Amino acid sequence: MTELKRPTARTCELCGRRERWDDDVESWRVADGAAGELFCIHEWDINGTFNPVAE
Repeated sequence: MTELKRPTARTCELCGRRERWDDDVESWRVADGAAGELFCIHEWDINGTFNPVAE
């Protein structure tokens, strides 16, 4: 069976907000000092380079 991996970090292309995946709470958390804009509709850096299939 093929194992799928998940991304562990993401960055908003509009405001620069950075988030990391927190396994303890199973949710995205804002990276230290990288909150971005309060009213931004975040556009995450999904560009097709992340490969979810583990080799």
